[in-house]
Amino acid sequence: MCTIFVNNWGVIQFCHVLPIIVYTDGAALGNPGPGGYAAVLMYGDKRKEIFGAYKLTTNNRMELLAVIRALDNIKSRGIPVHIYSDSQYVCNAVLKGWLFGWKKKGWTKVKNPDLWQRFYPLYELFKPHFHWVKGHSGVAENERCDFLATQAAAQGPFDADVWYENNVAAPDKLL
Repeated sequence: MCTIFVNNWGVIQFCHVLPIIVYTDGAALGNPGPGGYAAVLMYGDKRKEIFGAYKLTTNNRMELLAVIRALDNIKSRGIPVHIYSDSQYVCNAVLKGWLFGWKKKGWTKVKNPDLWQRFYPLYELFKPHFHWVKGHSGVAENERCDFLATQAAAQGPFDADVWYENNVAAPDKLL
């Protein structure tokens, strides 16, 4: 959307680029247990819903994976991206700068380093703006993501969260 102003020196054009709006959520039934992630991506009148499920994972992993998968689905560069999440874990990692400290320390002593390492280059590419929203508070797109993530966790089909299963999960949880 552009606004054109004409002044004494000629024409000046101001353009406002619509942002890409993303809502995300993750769910785990058991934590750890079967998990699901979901995202709703919106740009103007376009809308895309994505979701998936893992057989053994955690809620925080699914919250972060929802953001990663959403950013993976954005094909255009140079458009502002706003991510709305009910995960303080994900939002605070960026808003409070934890992410940058974890990277500086080589991803040691951080939970889910595999996912944070996948997220970081996407963060650098898109520089998304994060907004925390209270879960289960009637925000329509957040509620939709919650529904999709919970449904995915309950019904599958399930992928294996290989890093989690190999590095964190107790062997008796894998049977």
